[in-house]
Amino acid sequence: MKLLAKLVLATALVSTVFCASGMEEATESGMLTKLGRGIANVAFGPLELLIRPYDVAQDQGSIAALTYGVLKGVCYTVARVGVGVTDVVTFPFPWPGSKDDPNDVGPGYGPLMRPAWVVDTEHNAFNFFFDDDSIATGD
Repeated sequence: MKLLAKLVLATALVSTVFCASGMEEATESGMLTKLGRGIANVAFGPLELLIRPYDVAQDQGSIAALTYGVLKGVCYTVARVGVGVTDVVTFPFPWPGSKDDPNDVGPGYGPLMRPAWVVDTEHNAFNFFFDDDSIATGD
């Protein structure tokens, strides 16, 4: 009987969360966006071990990439996974100071870390995540 009560309570909670998050606008962050961002950051956070040394190599050269870049990648990986776990655990609740607009104040569902996703349009090797035609440019 206790198992049935827990199952009903869990189902009601999940249903409420998904119904409430279904009302969010497509352009703003909400509960589901925060949950998805958290899962993606935990799953793909180790890509920072490749992305950060590449960025350092582009700016400062290969020797810096092999030393400083690798350390930067490790630090970003730990931070990215930690932020991802935080997003997954706290996705139903707005987080203080995390609005979509970094200049805005108050609670929100925006990212705790910028860039919000591991792979963005600047780190799109071989058009794997974003097709070249889908990226809007200012030209």
